[in-house]
Amino acid sequence: MEADLGDFLRSRRARIQPEDVGLQAYGRRRVPGLRREEVAQLAGVSVDYYIRLEQGRGPSVSDAVLDAIARVLRLDETEHAYLRTVARPRAGASAPASSQRVRPGLRLVLDSLAGAPAFILGRRMDVLAWNALGDAVLGFSRMPAAERNMPRQVFLEPAARELYPDWAAVAAETVAYLRLYAGLHPNDRQLAALVGELSLKSEDFRRLWADHQVKSKTGGVKRINHAVAGELVLPYETLGAAGDPGQSLVVYTPEPGSETAERIALLASWAAAPAPAG
Repeated sequence: MEADLGDFLRSRRARIQPEDVGLQAYGRRRVPGLRREEVAQLAGVSVDYYIRLEQGRGPSVSDAVLDAIARVLRLDETEHAYLRTVARPRAGASAPASSQRVRPGLRLVLDSLAGAPAFILGRRMDVLAWNALGDAVLGFSRMPAAERNMPRQVFLEPAARELYPDWAAVAAETVAYLRLYAGLHPNDRQLAALVGELSLKSEDFRRLWADHQVKSKTGGVKRINHAVAGELVLPYETLGAAGDPGQSLVVYTPEPGSETAERIALLASWAAAPAPAG
């Protein structure tokens, strides 16, 4: 699956109005945002050079040119890094290995977080492992093994819109992170299959994927409407796994003394209780 530099640039310049960058808007505009010749003028490159770059047929582009384009299009740090990645894909980059394994040491760390819901994400946001409280909150063990994937849960699980009260924001963040991954791994055939399936089955995913938003996920707050515990307000941190850039540890950290912390403690007791016989 190839990341589309042209679509990304077109989507970014559509956000910028001429007045935003000190230009006069002359004549009728057929498309929103800046024209290609305006981006070229502001970035200090020829119109032909920029057009060839946007069409994906330009020469190897320098950091200085990419930095200038990022400045004109007002890209944030993540978008700027993404632009560099898709503008200069690594030659001969191979597809990621088909399977991932969680190191025993990392699994011990996961299990030691007994008071916090936690899980490990792999490539394509596949769910690789979880602790007991993470399972109690998100129900990973009830998912078929082939479907333990966060984008699948968000877009294909009917109950997801009830599980996440802020579903629209969760969906947008999920797609933006998946798009970021696509830029780093353009030859991932499993990603292409996942995006194809989600595009076929979810109109919301198609719309968000076409918007070309990119975003990293290092932390934030997620609201979860749990069937047993009620509403949970869960700050979270995403920590990269040392030695395996394709894995990350996600830990939900409820505020001490909060109502959510009390509900998480009750949920932990419920999850630890032995199942009734039969």
